[in-house]
Amino acid sequence: MLAACKHERPHGTVYIKSERGTYRFYRNGKPFFVKGASGFTNLKALSALGGNTIRIWDTVNISGILDSAQAYHLAVIVGLPMPANQNMDDFYNDDTKVAAHYKNLTATVKRYRHHPALLAWCVGNELAFPYKPNYNRFYNAFNKVVDMIHRDDPNHPVTTTMINFQRKNIACIKLRTDVDFISLNIFGDIKHLKRNLKDFAWLWKGPFLVTEWGIDGPWYPTDQTAWGSFVENSSFKKAEQYQAIYKNLMPVQNQRFLGSLVFYWGQKQEYTPTWFSLFDQAGRYSESVNAVSELWTGHKLKHQAPPLKYILLNQLGGKDNILLADDTTAQAELYLYGKETGDVTYKWQLLPEDYHQVNDIYSQQEVMPIPRSFIGDSTGKHITFRTPVKEGPYRLYVYAYNRQNYFATCNIPFYVLHHP
Repeated sequence: MLAACKHERPHGTVYIKSERGTYRFYRNGKPFFVKGASGFTNLKALSALGGNTIRIWDTVNISGILDSAQAYHLAVIVGLPMPANQNMDDFYNDDTKVAAHYKNLTATVKRYRHHPALLAWCVGNELAFPYKPNYNRFYNAFNKVVDMIHRDDPNHPVTTTMINFQRKNIACIKLRTDVDFISLNIFGDIKHLKRNLKDFAWLWKGPFLVTEWGIDGPWYPTDQTAWGSFVENSSFKKAEQYQAIYKNLMPVQNQRFLGSLVFYWGQKQEYTPTWFSLFDQAGRYSESVNAVSELWTGHKLKHQAPPLKYILLNQLGGKDNILLADDTTAQAELYLYGKETGDVTYKWQLLPEDYHQVNDIYSQQEVMPIPRSFIGDSTGKHITFRTPVKEGPYRLYVYAYNRQNYFATCNIPFYVLHHP
């Protein structure tokens, strides 16, 4: 089981070994500590900046991702999707669906088990592991996949992920599965991780990996407007938070800690296009990339992103519950930490808020900008614009770019009221 690391294979390509209570990955015969990111883009940058591992959530484009990772000397944790089990009748109580899924996963494991970039397999992402016997079919299906990997690919360990440190999940994973290590996706709750690891060691003392960590998500208690929009920090402020979280809260001294993967190494729409994005769509670096690289290497990078501080809209801040009349003139001004240095280009964008759409804050739908909103020059630190004619929540963004391939961003939420 997990506490004893049952599946140690000291002659395999990748294995986990316990030495005097300290767990380590061994890869190609050498100790391997995970310093990496969740995501599958900007791999050349990841390698150049000191990272050594990526994690992907599924097998879409897996061949190209593995090949690219190998070209940049990166290891890959490959996700094997498992359906959610909240409603067992959706999948796990259907033997035909389960058998077909198992067949597909078996083919994937056999096809890629010898790829030199492969580090480990991750069965499912953020699954629930309940106690109740009506979930036995889920455990049967899950364990069959884990057993298949141990049989068909004894050279790579197996894990699964959970949201935060959930004792019930960990207990059931330890007692009812045979994974080789546990992985945690943890954000705001990381402040409790060191204590939870210590307090629950009476039952579980196995190795663990932090597969997602970063700034607080919008699902975690944070500043919020009266209409429910979350206030987002500037990208420059986020860089400070990444460093503080890792240095103060990551359990790097814990003997069972296998490493961590920052979230998100790329650009993605999750609540906003910028909340978790360490890069923009063109692959430019944010200051958070610098922060993470320094954590990996111990060295500061030469260049940095423009130091954006915040936006004031009609002299009000994001926490001030800004209400504006429709189709009226408004003014916004950008403030910096210190003086502007170098050649910086600014771009403003006005977007309707998407928090009220299907999937709530997890909406992955790109939202269309409001056309012809800006009056005069919209490339400086001060702009004038017309508010939309449609009532509802909006967010004003500014992006700053320099010639060193860096970008910075901040935004401010407001609500438009219709006055007939």
